[in-house]
Amino acid sequence: MRLPSISVLIVSAATAVASISSSSTNNDSGMFARGMLAFAPSALPQRGVTTSTLSKASSAFASVGGRRFGRIRSLATGGTSLRDRDTEQEEKEEVEWTTDKVRSTFVNYFTSSPRDHTMVPSSPSAPLTDPTLLFANAGMNQFKPIFLGQADPSGPLAKLSRAANSQKCIRAGGKHNDLDDVGRDTYHHTFFEMLGSWSFGDYFKKEAIDYAWELLTEVYGLDTSRLYATYFEGDDSLGLEADLEAKEFWMKYLPEERVIGCNAKDNFWEMGETGPCGPCSEIHYDRIGDRDATSLVNADDPDVIEIWNIVFIQYNRDESGLTTLPNQHIDTGMGLERLVSLLQDKSSNYDIDCFQPLFREIEKYSKVGPYTGLVLEDDTTLKDTAYRAIADHARTLSFAIADGAVPNNEGRGYVLRRILRRATRYGQQVLKCEPGFFANLIPVVVDTFSETYPELRQQQDTILEIIVEEEKAFATMLDRGIKFFTDLEEELKADGKKEVPGDKAFFLYDTLGFPIDLTEQMAEEAGLIVDVKAFENDLEAQKQRSRDARKAAKAGGAERFELIAEQTAWLANNGVDATD
Repeated sequence: MRLPSISVLIVSAATAVASISSSSTNNDSGMFARGMLAFAPSALPQRGVTTSTLSKASSAFASVGGRRFGRIRSLATGGTSLRDRDTEQEEKEEVEWTTDKVRSTFVNYFTSSPRDHTMVPSSPSAPLTDPTLLFANAGMNQFKPIFLGQADPSGPLAKLSRAANSQKCIRAGGKHNDLDDVGRDTYHHTFFEMLGSWSFGDYFKKEAIDYAWELLTEVYGLDTSRLYATYFEGDDSLGLEADLEAKEFWMKYLPEERVIGCNAKDNFWEMGETGPCGPCSEIHYDRIGDRDATSLVNADDPDVIEIWNIVFIQYNRDESGLTTLPNQHIDTGMGLERLVSLLQDKSSNYDIDCFQPLFREIEKYSKVGPYTGLVLEDDTTLKDTAYRAIADHARTLSFAIADGAVPNNEGRGYVLRRILRRATRYGQQVLKCEPGFFANLIPVVVDTFSETYPELRQQQDTILEIIVEEEKAFATMLDRGIKFFTDLEEELKADGKKEVPGDKAFFLYDTLGFPIDLTEQMAEEAGLIVDVKAFENDLEAQKQRSRDARKAAKAGGAERFELIAEQTAWLANNGVDATD
C-alpha cells in the first residue's frame, strides 16, 4: 500500500535538494531525508519528478549525511530500486574502491619498496594434501611449516622472509564453521577472501603496526577518528603480562582511550592446543562515527567491527607450558569483503559490487521479486536470506570445485553437498525458482572473479558438469522432502507438538538425502525443533547394521552392495517398490 501523503513528501524532498547545504553534518536529518526518498517511487513520474531527478536527490542527501538507510529503503517499495536498471553500468563505473582494486592495492602496498614482501599466490581453498584441514580457513595455513620449524630447507618456503596475498578461504566445517549463519545476517560467508601479510623472523610489532596504519589511513583513506586498536591485557593464569609494547606503538597514532586492553579470548592467538602462539592486536572501525564507541569494541555490535587482526607469534606452547620462540613472526589477516564494505560505504557485505551480478542473475529465476536487503525478523518471507545464502554458496562451490574438491558423502565432499542442497532448497522453496536454476549462477561467478583467479575459467566446464549433476540428483528428492516436511509440520501443529521426531528426521536424511542441518533449518523456520538425539540414535543403529552386514558378507564370501539416498530415490520414482 502506498500512501499519497508520503508521495507528496517525496516530491517535496526531491524539490528541496537544491536548498540543502552540502556541508551539513546532521546525520539524523540526512537519514530521514533519504528515507523519505525511498517511499513510493512509482508515484513520482505522475508528479513531474523523474527517476534521474530522484537519483540526483538521493546523491545530494547522501552528501548531507545519514548512511544507515538501507532498511528504510526496503520498506513499502517491494524491492523497487531507486534508480532505473538501465543505470546499473553507470553506477558500477562510479565505484571508486571496487573489490578488485581493494585487493590489488593491498598486495601492491606490501610488495612495493621499501616493504618488499613476496607475493605468494593463494593456496587452494580445498587443501587436498593437508589431512588436518577440510578447507583453507585462514591465510596462514600454507605457511604452517614455517611457524612450526618444519619447512623444507631446499623448498621455497625456507627462503621467505616476508609475504603477502589474498587467500581463498572457506569456513563451513570443522573448528571454523559459519554455514548456519550465512544468509541470516549481512556479514557471514562460507567463502571469503583473507588479505594477509607475514614476516618470518624479520620485522615485528612496530613495523606491523606502522604498515597497518599507513595502509588503512593514507592509502585507503579511512577516517582515523573511527579507528580503535586492542592489545592483550595479560593473563595471570597463563603467566603472561600485558602486551604494553603493542599498546605503546598504537599510542603513536591513537589517543590512549582508543587503545583498549582485551582478554586472552579476544587477543591471544593459538594455532592449536600446542604450537606457535602469541598476543594479537585487532583494528576495529566504527561505521557510525562522531561518538565514543570504546564500550562497543569486541561487543558483537554490527556497527563497530573488527577489520584487521595482527598476530605477534612469539611463544610456543607444549605440554610443559609456554616458551619464547627463537624467531618472532607476524601473521595478519583482514577480510576483503568487510574492508570493501567500508570503502564503498555499505552497511552490508552483500551490498558491495562483487555480489551485485549474482543478485541480478538470481532475480532472473526468482518468482518472488528482487533482493531488498532485509535481515532477521524483518525478512518475514526469508526472501533476502535466500538471496544472500544462494549467492554465497555459488561462490563457495565454484572455488572449491575449481580447486579439486567434489561433492560426495564424506568429509569435505559432504560439506559441499550440504551447501549445494541448502542453496537449491532456498531457491526452489523460498524464491520459487525452477529446478536447475543454480547452475546458471556459475558463469557469473567465473566472470566476476576469474581475472584474479584464472583457475575458475580453466575449470568452468568441470564446475558446471558437477553442479548440474548434483542439482539434478537432488531435485526430485527436494520436492518430495519439502512436501513430506510440510505435511509433517501441519500434522505436528494440529496435535500441538513442536518437535520433529528423530525417526522422521532420519527418513528425510536416509531416504530423501536431506542433511540433518537442513532439516533443522526448515524446522526452525517453521517454529519447530528436531529431536536430534533420537536422530543420532537411528543413524548409529543404521551404521551398526551396515557394519554387521559387512562382517556377515565377508564371512560368507559374498560382496556387499549398498544403495545411497539418490539411488533409492531413483528406484522409488521409477515405480520400484521397497522390499524387506
